[in-house]
Amino acid sequence: MGKEDKATWKANYFVKLTQLLNEYPKAFIVNVDNVGSKQMQQIRIALRGSAVVLMGKNTMIRKAIRGHLESNPSLEKLLPHIRQNVGFVFCKENLSDVREKILSNKVAAPAKAGALAPIDVFVPKGVTPLGPEKTSFFQALSITTKIARGCIEILNDVHLIKADERVGASEATLLNMLKISPFSYGLRILMVFDNGSVYDPSILDINDDQLLKSFMSGVSNVAATSLEIGYPTVASVPHSIVNGFKNLLAVAAETDITFKEAEKMKAYLADPSAFAVAAPAASGAAPAAAAETKAAEPEAEEESDDDMGFGLFD
Repeated sequence: MGKEDKATWKANYFVKLTQLLNEYPKAFIVNVDNVGSKQMQQIRIALRGSAVVLMGKNTMIRKAIRGHLESNPSLEKLLPHIRQNVGFVFCKENLSDVREKILSNKVAAPAKAGALAPIDVFVPKGVTPLGPEKTSFFQALSITTKIARGCIEILNDVHLIKADERVGASEATLLNMLKISPFSYGLRILMVFDNGSVYDPSILDINDDQLLKSFMSGVSNVAATSLEIGYPTVASVPHSIVNGFKNLLAVAAETDITFKEAEKMKAYLADPSAFAVAAPAASGAAPAAAAETKAAEPEAEEESDDDMGFGLFD
């Protein structure tokens, strides 16, 4: 069977992309820089059954999406993100689970001169396998060393490369000599397409507790603003009722006016000793006081009986 011509291949690609856009409501837009063909094959195998990976030229992807806008206008939101070396990972399952599978497939890679560092790179202190003849190389990079048992020893941890900076030739050579592969490459998720919405993948890290906390903070702000400007809202009405009840209690305390909810307060004000008894005592004091009171009660009854007998019949 002969290889299909370019026109046929393009037509089949457009059909495949259109079918995936129709079938799958969710997709990740991923960057595939520094991902080799073998690693891509391993990623496809890991995602088999839960997601479908599709790569292609940006011009072809844009053309396919524009041709499908009439049936699905929400796809237009994808167009601004189709740039550089990107592809799609289509899925129907939970986005967080699929993302975990994507990010877990990474391969360690050495630092290459001119490459953009994705992370900070540190060289740990300690004895290296390099001999004294490499001392000048470390001196050129301003790395403090000494000779220990015929090998170069790095005296302090060295921040060799900063994130988002280009790797220099000297830094790359040093890491290769030390056999350090500081980077790991895989599919890098850029954006998430979810039922017509496009958002940053960091949104997937938000959990229910964070949502509840944010919601309660917003409700508190609405309630405080409503109370301050005197504009009642659902959030502020409970506070307004409580504040009004406090005002009623204050009026009842200063006048002879009373009502059911104020009777207990008036009783406390009329008899402060009752309020003192009702107040929570210090830890351990209440049980001790209760025990003393209980122990004193029989004695008081005996004394009362003795006094009564003596007073009546003497």
